[in-house]
Amino acid sequence: MSGPDSRVDERLGRLVRRVQADARVPAVSAALHRVDRPLWTCTIGATGTDDPLGPGTQFRIGSITKTFTAVLTLQCRDAGLLGLDDPIGRHLDLPAHGELTVRRLLSHTGGLQREPFGDVWDSLRAPDSEQLLAELGRAERVLPTGRRFHYSNLGMAVLGQLVARLRGESWAQSLTERILTPLGLTDTTVTPQPTAAATGFLVDAYSDEAHPEPPTDFGAVGPAAQLWSTATDMARWAAFLADPAALDPAGVVLAPATLDEMRWPVTTTDETLWGAGFGLGLILVPQGDRVVHVGHDGAMPGFLAGAYGRRGGDGTAGAMGAAVLGSSGTAAEVLDLPHRLLAAAVEHDPAEIEPWRPGAPAPGALRGVLGRWWGEGFEYVFSWHDGALRARGAGDPAGRPPAIFTPLPDQPDVFRTVSGREAGELLRLTRDEAGAVVRMHWATYRFTRHQETFDRYDFRAGS
Repeated sequence: MSGPDSRVDERLGRLVRRVQADARVPAVSAALHRVDRPLWTCTIGATGTDDPLGPGTQFRIGSITKTFTAVLTLQCRDAGLLGLDDPIGRHLDLPAHGELTVRRLLSHTGGLQREPFGDVWDSLRAPDSEQLLAELGRAERVLPTGRRFHYSNLGMAVLGQLVARLRGESWAQSLTERILTPLGLTDTTVTPQPTAAATGFLVDAYSDEAHPEPPTDFGAVGPAAQLWSTATDMARWAAFLADPAALDPAGVVLAPATLDEMRWPVTTTDETLWGAGFGLGLILVPQGDRVVHVGHDGAMPGFLAGAYGRRGGDGTAGAMGAAVLGSSGTAAEVLDLPHRLLAAAVEHDPAEIEPWRPGAPAPGALRGVLGRWWGEGFEYVFSWHDGALRARGAGDPAGRPPAIFTPLPDQPDVFRTVSGREAGELLRLTRDEAGAVVRMHWATYRFTRHQETFDRYDFRAGS
């Protein structure tokens, strides 16, 4: 184990050791990434080979691969090569299901069956690219499109074919050139490194026997589950998904605004238990108090993996991500451990509180906007912080993000709400003959300095 603080190191390490022992995992590798501390790692067990277990040991990460394919797809969108609401058949010649949109496939709301045609998990023979697309006509639409969440490896595999078609290179080439190399994920590979990979096992439920699972190559379904990686690489990747500006400030891999879009929940994964949601290729797990963990789980024969980044909440550091990789196909405790590591790190080693410092004053034309306004019978406070006009409900809890506005380039008294309440809507200022702002309209609702009814009765004036 390695880390900056021995007490915190021991707390985190004990969580890992407990899971490895109780869940009977031959090998566990865990890592925690954050911008304000050195990388923390912990490995317990043995690889199942002659090579020692360490932070550089690769494990199969299974469906965490989908997050990479999702980012590659959004890169294509940002490059103007596709639209999220394009039917997939606009870009690929398909025998069926071409009307499903890119967005539906990314969010697993297309209703497409889970796996490619045939018993791929029985035969352990995955189709090649030509066979995958040719046999799409034999795959079922098991649910109406948009009806609900239904996980589909097949849908993500088709998106991998889409990326390859639009880029004119293989999915693996695009992955390496456009994500792995720019982010320095040098230990993440399509095939395992010969001297650095753990063996995956199935541990007998009624004895201590651990039997190795057969190696598998997922072929054209690779964009859904093929990759091998280390806990250190996956913790960094999870941190990127949560806080891309910290690890990729120039937006070389993906613009932070696009990651915001990917993290917005499209659907819940269980209609009776709203414990997780799905965005565009990303799993979203609420943690309470406006904290969410974003990432993905992964499973392949003999392996389970989880990688999540943390967003929001007091004490959360920048670029905070955790990953846990295990060499057992049934130790579900591995999947919960990244969430527990993130929570424990924040509890026992919170990020430092940044001191407040005086800043530049509000522009003269906006000083008359600052202060309390009323709209729809409720009180709001408009303020100027960090170079932007903001608004909060007077009764909002402290953790709720404010609305933030930016002026339209050709209309200085008209603002676009860029985040928070009423995102996307306009704020219009109305001035009197002297230039003072006397009322505002936000999302077309009237805002005034005093509380008024909708027919403009002013309680302070009595008229």
